[in-house]
Amino acid sequence: MRPMLPVIVLTARGDEQDRVKGLRMGADDYVVKPFSVKELLARVEAVLRRSPERPSDVGRLAIPHGTVDFDRREVRFDDGGRTGLSDRELELLRYLIQNAGRALSRDEILSRVWRINPQTIVETRTIDMHVGRLREKLRDDPAAPRVIVTVRGKGYMLAEKPKAR
Repeated sequence: MRPMLPVIVLTARGDEQDRVKGLRMGADDYVVKPFSVKELLARVEAVLRRSPERPSDVGRLAIPHGTVDFDRREVRFDDGGRTGLSDRELELLRYLIQNAGRALSRDEILSRVWRINPQTIVETRTIDMHVGRLREKLRDDPAAPRVIVTVRGKGYMLAEKPKAR
């Protein structure tokens, strides 16, 4: 898993186009000199509050009717069935777990899991398609999901806090 470090640009370049460019390139904040230490510390605290939790390694995740085994890259069902998971599906599921209890926008998922700047793309359904495929592999009923829920107007989130198995 790649680290998701917040970025604050500290610079003397304060023109609007410089600030906009810095933020569009992925900075979480943009601070122009001169600034006080108090302001900088307040901005660091704000960025950290908005940042997702640091990644933690996930070995297994209990789901209805089975277990996701991240080490073996598969879903094992209580009825003996198994389904393999792709790298992207595992990354997506890990990101959802790391942000359990928080609705994630499609843009955030695209940025953090796919490492693509959402502003450079006109329109994409890739997040919805991957979530759909992942739900299918997890046997998560899209009409009444119990693992990955859709948050209307926002995106997706893990249905409940993950339980280790």
